[in-house]
Amino acid sequence: MISFSNPSADLFIPDNSEPSQALSRTTHLGIGAHQDDLEVMALHGILACYQSDERWFGGVTVTNGSGSSRTNQYSDYTDEQMCAVRAEEQRKAAVVGEYAFMAQLDYPSSVVKQPGSPDFANDLQTIFCVAKPRVVYTHNLADKHDTHVAVVVPVIQALRELPEADRPAEVYGVEVWRDLNWLIDNEKVLLNMNDRPNLVRALISIFDSQITGGKRYDLALEGRLRGNATFFDSHAVDQSKMASYAMDLKPLVDDPSLDIAEFVDGVVQRFRDDVRSRVERFLN
Repeated sequence: MISFSNPSADLFIPDNSEPSQALSRTTHLGIGAHQDDLEVMALHGILACYQSDERWFGGVTVTNGSGSSRTNQYSDYTDEQMCAVRAEEQRKAAVVGEYAFMAQLDYPSSVVKQPGSPDFANDLQTIFCVAKPRVVYTHNLADKHDTHVAVVVPVIQALRELPEADRPAEVYGVEVWRDLNWLIDNEKVLLNMNDRPNLVRALISIFDSQITGGKRYDLALEGRLRGNATFFDSHAVDQSKMASYAMDLKPLVDDPSLDIAEFVDGVVQRFRDDVRSRVERFLN
């Protein structure tokens, strides 16, 4: 039996497998702040697992999505109505993407943004201890959305608490609110997505409450993915059709002595040094 701290949390298993079995088969795990974050930042894992017998993608959405923008047909929706719509959209995405499971923890953003939130931390431990994924996708530390950063920090902390043998082999902080094309190339992880562009479009298009509600994520996402693939290398032909950029968070998981804030500050500093040195080469 899988249970979460929040009584309103929802565990949805598209193929009706037993919950422990559904989580334990998970090889690729995405942990996002809001409904539709997974379908933006964890597409690499979703596509890798789609219709595979050996690989399974599991999804976790942390907040209830009550603060989303809304207009047109959704302009008069209350927060409660919007939460219900977004939760159902996320379940539909899990069906289309053939996820192993979809856990919606249903916390208000205000709770998640409280440092050291014990309930959220306990839920992460519950999921990690059962799922033991090989690959984890979450938000990156340079994201400009407060709730996204409030999710990734506890994820890193929870992964650090796992026995070394149970830690994932790969941990990626992927772009959502703030592109990662500014990362210097030897620190930039390119997550190629050459297959099934139709599935990419289908998944993000499920979130009608966001798209009709005023945010054209469907167009923006594909534009970003195709732009990343083309603008990755100025002196080479395109190696992929679509790609996400990610920050490698594995060093932070493996070495708990590393300060998380100093880690991302170092990433920014190296970008600053790269820009400055390039400009200085052409000064008189």
